[in-house]
Amino acid sequence: MAYIRKVGVLGQGHVGAHVANSLLMQGLVDELYLCDINDQKLTSEAQDFRDALSFYPHNCKIVTCGAEYEKLAGCDVIVNAAGQVSAAAGNRDGELFITTDIARTFIARIADAGFKGVWVSISNPCDVVCTEIWRLSGCDPKRVVGSGTALDSARLRNAISSKVGLDQHSINAYMLGEHGASQFAAMSCVSFGCKTLAELAAEQPERFGFDQAEVEDLARQGGYVTYAGKGCTEYAVAQAAVRLVQAVLGNEHYVTCCSTLLTGEHGEEGIFSSIPCVVGANGIEETFELPLNEREKAAFHASCEHIRGNIAKLGDWWNTEARV
Repeated sequence: MAYIRKVGVLGQGHVGAHVANSLLMQGLVDELYLCDINDQKLTSEAQDFRDALSFYPHNCKIVTCGAEYEKLAGCDVIVNAAGQVSAAAGNRDGELFITTDIARTFIARIADAGFKGVWVSISNPCDVVCTEIWRLSGCDPKRVVGSGTALDSARLRNAISSKVGLDQHSINAYMLGEHGASQFAAMSCVSFGCKTLAELAAEQPERFGFDQAEVEDLARQGGYVTYAGKGCTEYAVAQAAVRLVQAVLGNEHYVTCCSTLLTGEHGEEGIFSSIPCVVGANGIEETFELPLNEREKAAFHASCEHIRGNIAKLGDWWNTEARV
């Protein structure tokens, strides 16, 4: 009997619609479940996708769910892209109360309907929303995967590539911590093939001895360069999410930096934050601790404290019996 791959996408704004389109374009889904509280927007997006089915690799059943979130219970993966991007114009924390309020309308309903798949969450602030999904759903935290700094790490590789002239796919480099202003580059761990950045900088200082702080800031600020002229980011973050979905559906054991529940890594626990993870059919399979230097360790702790501060802003709701 054929296996039917089912994916749900919550929110059909700039990012959610691109996630849906990329899933269809890459032929990753057999049934696609779309949710949005704007009925006309949802109807229009679904019509556009159905009109394009002849041009995708294969046919797909497209189901519009509106706010009937229980219909997503049978999905293998649910992508949470619900939010209000305009609120993040200043920083990603701007959506804090908006995205958490939205998430409370569907997390428990989907969990109570019997969802046993993997959550892939994009909504900002990503690490706080992931923590909320875990606490409200009561699911195994390994089944909650935040896009986190997967995108920021791609921006870092892009910035390094522009300095050294090597293909981004050949560069191992990660941004760690919060998907936000407190993220940082683990520059001490950057490598090209089997050669570390430090080794190459010693051998070819004119090429590899670039300003590391400048490159880190290019990665940190890249999203706002995009936002300045478009009023949103869409393509790159959608692809980061779809790559995680692909890793789950294909049980790939894919290594990337993404947001996961910390359980003692680098001395931190109890919150979601981005570190290198192995992603497979059940979500996060294992995590890797990088050999960070002292500056990077301090940056990681500071980033985690910022995430905790955002959670604290949500107030006593976290401590009520409304959550699991």
